[in-house]
Amino acid sequence: MSKVGVLLLVAVTTIVCLGSGNVHALGVASDPCTTDQDCGQGYYCFSCDGNPSVCTLDFASPVSSFAQNFSQPFNKYAWVTTHNSYAIVGEAPVLGVTIVSQKNQEDSITSQLSKGVRGLMLDIYELNGDIWLCHSVYQRCYDFTAFRPLNGTLTEIETFLAANPTEVVTIFFEDYVNTTNALTTAFQAAGLTKYLFPLAKMPKDGSDWPTLSTMIADNQRLLVFTSDKNKEASEGFAYQWNYVVENQYGTLNQSCLPRESSALLTDKMKTLFLQNYFPSNPNRTTACIDNSDNLSKALNVCHTAAGNRWANFLAVDFYQRSTSEGVFKGVNTLNGQLHCGCEDIRACEGSTGPGICSVVNASVASPRVPPPPGPPTTTSPPGQLSAGISSSPSVAFSALLAILLIFIW
Repeated sequence: MSKVGVLLLVAVTTIVCLGSGNVHALGVASDPCTTDQDCGQGYYCFSCDGNPSVCTLDFASPVSSFAQNFSQPFNKYAWVTTHNSYAIVGEAPVLGVTIVSQKNQEDSITSQLSKGVRGLMLDIYELNGDIWLCHSVYQRCYDFTAFRPLNGTLTEIETFLAANPTEVVTIFFEDYVNTTNALTTAFQAAGLTKYLFPLAKMPKDGSDWPTLSTMIADNQRLLVFTSDKNKEASEGFAYQWNYVVENQYGTLNQSCLPRESSALLTDKMKTLFLQNYFPSNPNRTTACIDNSDNLSKALNVCHTAAGNRWANFLAVDFYQRSTSEGVFKGVNTLNGQLHCGCEDIRACEGSTGPGICSVVNASVASPRVPPPPGPPTTTSPPGQLSAGISSSPSVAFSALLAILLIFIW
């Protein structure tokens, strides 16, 4: 081959490599990695407290990717739920006083929603004439335990719902607000009342909820539950224990007993099941372990304790932390069991009956829900290649080879 021919061949090879971004298979769950670019779509490169970096699932499979997508009753779906969603590590105190309360999450409510979180657990108190997201000391909120006013978080939720018209969000309030209609006023101010799912449609007799498609068509895409029994009659917010059963937190996978305020987990008159899976004291290091292999056992323990009922809401601390697929895999498992009796919702594709499962291609991830519009970013989302030249080793090698051949020839 002539000198010109060789140079043309090398140039074409280099251009192809640069255009494709890589020539090696991208990593999936638990594959070793150095950067996000080493992992396939839907995964990012993460090291859980000093462990080797591996490709980690980055978000829950959206309902739009399910074989039966939006056609099932609401109580036939499972959702990632963040415990103390507002208690965020590293967030600057609004009141300028160091917050001594424990933290349970690592990213904003907006970020949580963009990654597939659909259940938010929020503690609300009155402070300085307003409603605050707060931990308490003897059931009182102080400036050193207060995270932020509720109105900002409600605005984040409204922004997400407006930008994502097929998404449904559930709020669980631990509610210590005593001022009459204060919570109603907050929802009105945030523009959320138009999304509220009405009490009249919430079943108390063990029957199924409306289908997800019906809730979306009616634009009733926000469910709100409160621990304050009086607010159901006075303000129209559902008293949680009339509709939901919930296990005691702190036991992880050792047992699954009903929480003190809850009915028995086997009470089928309540058709929603909130599974608490977090320790009494949040710990980012142990969350890596808790949210990994131990999680599968916990799902099965609670399934048995609840009379062979799978959870609808999986509530966790530090939901992004795991050594592989973590909480997102757990919810994919719950949805798979609820929809077709399989270990992964992706296995329901092509299923012809309960327990008849398709083979899951782990390298194919469902598209994530785009975040609400915001300022442009110069970095790529985790698990996606940025535009332009990739840092793939194969690309670098091709470019170097081309340069060497040119000089040698």
